[in-house]
Amino acid sequence: MGAGLPIEERWARIAQLAVHGANVQQDQVVIVSAELGQRDLADAIASAAYDRGAKFVDVVFYDTRLKRIRVERADPETLSFVPGWYGKRLLDHAEGRGARISLAGPSAPNALDGLDPALAGRDRLPWLKETSQIIAERKSNWTIVPCPNPDWAQLVHPELDRDAAYEKLWEEVEHVLRLDEPDAGAAWEKRMETLSDSARRLGERRFDAIHLRGPGTDLTVGLFPAAGWLAASFETVDGLRHLPNLPTEEVFTTPDPARTEGHVAATLPLVLRDGTIIRGLRVRFEGGKAVQIDADENVEALRSALEIDENALRLGELALVDGQGRIGPLGTVFYETLLDENAASHIAFGSGFPFLVGEADAPRVNESGAHIDFMIGSPEVEVDGIEADGTVVPVLRGGAWQV
Repeated sequence: MGAGLPIEERWARIAQLAVHGANVQQDQVVIVSAELGQRDLADAIASAAYDRGAKFVDVVFYDTRLKRIRVERADPETLSFVPGWYGKRLLDHAEGRGARISLAGPSAPNALDGLDPALAGRDRLPWLKETSQIIAERKSNWTIVPCPNPDWAQLVHPELDRDAAYEKLWEEVEHVLRLDEPDAGAAWEKRMETLSDSARRLGERRFDAIHLRGPGTDLTVGLFPAAGWLAASFETVDGLRHLPNLPTEEVFTTPDPARTEGHVAATLPLVLRDGTIIRGLRVRFEGGKAVQIDADENVEALRSALEIDENALRLGELALVDGQGRIGPLGTVFYETLLDENAASHIAFGSGFPFLVGEADAPRVNESGAHIDFMIGSPEVEVDGIEADGTVVPVLRGGAWQV
């Protein structure tokens, strides 16, 4: 573990893993997306990227407190506006085959408290709709890594004092990143072999649909005939392999956006990219579309975020997570999608992955400027595969694979 290490070395270890996961190349331009409270890790990643031969590292900082000022003072009709050059910059970077590294973990988790959630949801930053396009086109090698900070730690561990909470979060992050292994990069390569084997076995079954059943959930998600399953080990169009999420414990596919039916209850809080926490989320689908979205807290923020386009109410991802990873067994709610989605099976509103289906079906994969994951799995949620003839095959029971 890293508890006895100087803080600079702790940052450096995450940074080394980040540039390994993104597979930063000689002479690449690297964009690092961070919040103001993530400066130390952003600096460490810039150093690590230059050490690998990066030509230029562009660190872009986002400040949730400035979003609060905008929501409080700007004309509400203008809150969905995003300057065109934000997206153009990303697209130009992808055309130049640059690398991207994003930092996760809210550094100002309470910055939007007291605001009208519906108004806050109209301002979708820091998410840019062009990100979905870049991922679908596979023109950029990228990764996301968590960045511990004291405010996030207090959100996760409110029962501890500030210093103890921060140390506890650090220890958990280092554990789930496998930084307690002698060679974290090698440990991840071994884990990806296991996850890729699970994805292969699921793909070979050619299920017509996946059925999830548990407390508050009875949901059937239709699949494409040639749908493939993948672990989070991607290749760009140029064949450059990278690990888009660190940590990762999921295998996933892109579903038929017209064939989701039933209702589902989130098993963990959904936290939007601006830090808004949505608790007790419940969604009902008909004909592939979410026709009813309710929650115990801040549902208006999610509804507003999903107004970005008509396809945001359809699914672009179905991911299954078994009980053998490092995140779920901790029993910690991290209030950060990067970690929480790898603790439990999940689905995502919005954009899908056309490279996971056959060429004939690719045009039907959901296209949207949104991609919002929420967790629906737990040991109590049973997962079945449904074959084309209606045969039901157990897939997950108590978090254990059955296929």
